[in-house]
Amino acid sequence: MDFERHFEIIKRNTIDLITEEDLKKRLKSKKTLRVKLGVDPSRPDLHLGHAVVLKKLREFQNLGHQVVLIIGDFTARIGDPSGRSKTRPMLTKEEVEQNAESYKKQAFKILDPEKTEIRYNSEWLDKLSFYDIIKLSSNYTVARMLERDDFAKRLAKNEPISVSEFMYPLAQAYDSVMVKADIEIGGTDQLFNLLVGRKIQEAYGQEPQVVLTMPIIEGTDGNLKMSKSYDNYIAFEDEPFDMYGKVMSIPDSLILKYMRLATDIPEDTIKTYEEKMKNNSINPRDIKMLLAHEIVTFFHGKEKADYAQNEFIKVFQKKDIPDEINEIAVNSPIKAIDLVMATKSVSSKSEAKRLINQGAVKLNDIKINDPFQLLEIKGDEILRIGKRRFFKLNTN
Repeated sequence: MDFERHFEIIKRNTIDLITEEDLKKRLKSKKTLRVKLGVDPSRPDLHLGHAVVLKKLREFQNLGHQVVLIIGDFTARIGDPSGRSKTRPMLTKEEVEQNAESYKKQAFKILDPEKTEIRYNSEWLDKLSFYDIIKLSSNYTVARMLERDDFAKRLAKNEPISVSEFMYPLAQAYDSVMVKADIEIGGTDQLFNLLVGRKIQEAYGQEPQVVLTMPIIEGTDGNLKMSKSYDNYIAFEDEPFDMYGKVMSIPDSLILKYMRLATDIPEDTIKTYEEKMKNNSINPRDIKMLLAHEIVTFFHGKEKADYAQNEFIKVFQKKDIPDEINEIAVNSPIKAIDLVMATKSVSSKSEAKRLINQGAVKLNDIKINDPFQLLEIKGDEILRIGKRRFFKLNTN
């Protein structure tokens, strides 16, 4: 593949590329580049927001470069302050290890494991002496650190910033030194950290890495960035029907963005859909169904994607109940809030209460309005939570 084509593939859909000249120089050398992504296993589940960066890494793999996936088992215990208004709680070593295993398993749904070098940054960060840490921190000033947007805002509001948070970008930068990264990629919220990496590499006698950032996609609400915290995420391990339904719930304005960033649909095809949407020659719902089918196919295979699509049509267009439905046994009588908890589809009683108060819970298609309403369950009732969760009820 010629150099210009190689460069265009790498640059496609990126936000920041620092610097283009550095990237071109490295590509022209024709050496295998070491492309780094650092991930903190602060949560066990990956979602489509993570897929954006992982898919870019896979492009590098397809072009013959070496992907270095750094599991931040050390830095996760510090907590990345990026975009946060307060210090993040530190995780235990056990929590980090458990999340790391889940992260690797899910990342390999996109990355080629044979072309991925997995490293844990505890390999080198655990070994640093206090002298080493002082030496590392001497290469970056407090003034430069406070240029970071979230730090600057907190300082202006007289909100606390711990010294450990200053250490996070330096630790991430030291990772780049240790793996000799040619390129580091991340979301746009990681730009500051990635740029620190360039500075620290220079201080340790290395050529500064190329910095490449990818867009952050909004979640199913169409407003906030995709996050488990906002309950607007589409997880890699969502069941096919849930995944399909979540994609169908995104606003029309996000269809093309999801196509470009979270699928392998060719750009020419996307531009055709874009033109048809502009001149109203196609219903956006039909394009969204193609998008949902594509995403479910990638994570679960075509057969399950076909099934999810048929079930979606049956439930949402024909107003039927899915063919396959979870059955649960409950005591009767039972409070509405306890019934929702019994499904194990919500994480807490506060979430169950919120869903009931929002009118998102129905028993035999009748809305439940009181979380503490006492319900008589005789058997074969259908409980519906939200748009996509159905349960057939039986008594113990």
